[in-house]
Amino acid sequence: MTDVKNNLADNIRRLRAARQLSQQQLANLSGIPRPTWASLETGVANPTLSVLSKAANAFNVSIEELIGPPRNEFEYIPAHKVRQRKKQGAMVRPLVPEAISGLEISRTELQPGGSMTGTPHKTGTREYLTCERGRVELVAAGQHHLLKEGDMLVFRGDQRHSYINPDKRRISVSVSVVCFASRQ
Repeated sequence: MTDVKNNLADNIRRLRAARQLSQQQLANLSGIPRPTWASLETGVANPTLSVLSKAANAFNVSIEELIGPPRNEFEYIPAHKVRQRKKQGAMVRPLVPEAISGLEISRTELQPGGSMTGTPHKTGTREYLTCERGRVELVAAGQHHLLKEGDMLVFRGDQRHSYINPDKRRISVSVSVVCFASRQ
């Protein structure tokens, strides 16, 4: 329990400083009395779920982020440490270094004339595809969609689909954001 209290205290101090708020301003914003904020920041409070919820809402963060280990303000990840995966005629690279619940964001390079078969996701999943360089053809549900630089396409990610670089001389680059259907 001590770790949770220390995490909470550290996170509140960090978040309050980053937002340049006084304890009184937080009290006015959240409905939590100023002395309670002082107790939370020193790690001596034993807050209720209601207080944790109000505190998290005041900072616009989840309760998990509020009580979890403090995050670094910055995290530098050199390019050579980013895990890429080769899949058929493509190189797929994540665009964020950590998992984001319900999202997958990646950059795909397709070799000239290359293609890659996408994996159908859970029913209700949406995919947002943006062509950054060259051209990308998306084939889904028997339809062909050709995207040029800057074009975007939104489609159901729960169906069979594939990506093709129709150019035989240039690499194509696209960015894909997959919004997985929520579990119900």
